Amino acid sequence: MTDAKPPLTVLLAGPRGFCAGVDRAIKIVEELLRRHGPPVYVRHEIVHNRFVVESLAAKGAVFVEELDEIPEEDVRAGAPVVFSAHGVPKSVPEAARARGMVQVDATCPLVTKVHREAEKHFAKRRHLFLIGHAGHPEVVGTMGQLPPGAVTLVEDVADARRVAPPPEAEALAYITQTTLSVDDTAEIIAVLRERFPDIEGPRREDICYATTNRQAAVKAVAPRADLVLVIGAPNSSNSQRLVEVALKTGAPAARLIQRAADLAAVPLDGVATLGLTAGASAPEVLVEEVIAALRERFAVSLEEVVVAEEDVTFRLPAALAV
Repeated sequence: MTDAKPPLTVLLAGPRGFCAGVDRAIKIVEELLRRHGPPVYVRHEIVHNRFVVESLAAKGAVFVEELDEIPEEDVRAGAPVVFSAHGVPKSVPEAARARGMVQVDATCPLVTKVHREAEKHFAKRRHLFLIGHAGHPEVVGTMGQLPPGAVTLVEDVADARRVAPPPEAEALAYITQTTLSVDDTAEIIAVLRERFPDIEGPRREDICYATTNRQAAVKAVAPRADLVLVIGAPNSSNSQRLVEVALKTGAPAARLIQRAADLAAVPLDGVATLGLTAGASAPEVLVEEVIAALRERFAVSLEEVVVAEEDVTFRLPAALAV
């Protein structure tokens, strides 16, 4: 007779997983593969999730970091190139046009909104502070919408306290990466507003609805959990922020895992209540995979903790919508 499995309550945070921008980007690649067949080139990971990237690669998508990796014969044959959901600097589509490439922009519309904000502020001769993480593709893309020197990156409160606009700046404005910690960003903005009372900000928050909702769901789960697991990629900003939010709002421990196989390295002894969520670029199938793995070891009881309902969708580019 085998021993009974120990009980485990799994608090499923909701919303979790794919957002509308990620869903749209993946559909763009899939539709191009359906219409044109492989290869369909994608500059950078279409979204930051290895499972998604590998699934699309198996269907014929080819991921490159730079356009010069795309063979000239494929360019001449009309193989399309897709720009990832994170957005790209203006120099990238310009280079694609110069080579005669068929290009499709999968930038999330909420990132594009930030790009347009940046251009409007620049047109009004405002120097921009961009709140974000150095080197993240979205930050690189946003800074690349304007000439060098037009944007100053602010990564944290310490940066906000010491940052100085260039002497020739006539006015100031700020924009933000869409996948930041809501609370950390509010602290940074408060410092900037205290130092520069006339600074202009976005009419609506730049941090996207999906980031905000997923962080709110983790805040609802964390105080009740012995451990919070976030399914997502190490290079996924929104997933990393979910781990941080869990720790700041009451979870004794929080870990980022990519999929069920990573559970082997997670100490689960003594865990009676587990919070579970997924970053905006992680598909629900990975959540189901983790739950199935937990059921092999525990008598799992699932409880949905839903803080918001999402019905946002984004249309495909006009060329693919027909």
